[in-house]
Amino acid sequence: MDEREAPTHAPTKPTQPPAQAKALQAAAAALALAATVKGPYRPLAEQVITAAASVPANLVEGQGRSGRDRIYHWQVAYASARELSVHLELLAGAEAVPRPAAQQVLALLDEVRAMLWRMTHPR
Repeated sequence: MDEREAPTHAPTKPTQPPAQAKALQAAAAALALAATVKGPYRPLAEQVITAAASVPANLVEGQGRSGRDRIYHWQVAYASARELSVHLELLAGAEAVPRPAAQQVLALLDEVRAMLWRMTHPR
């Protein structure tokens, strides 16, 4: 191939580890719900935004670390996922977000927590 010619194949996109993909999916759904919150529940929605961003961010940061530092970041991601779940339960209970939408995010977060638990407690 002449060096001036463009390659004929598209570059492949690296695949995300399953926990990272699931955490990003859950965070995106939580952020979308938080964006709909109005009135007196806005401060709680801000907490949702912070916790939602923390889950995938700490998971990915842990993937780039080793030893106890890696486990630490995964534990922070786990704790943030728990925090996020409580915030969503509160918003759904106050009818600030639709309960069915919150339940979908909560189910994703349950999967993320299970993955993170296995990552921090290897057999």
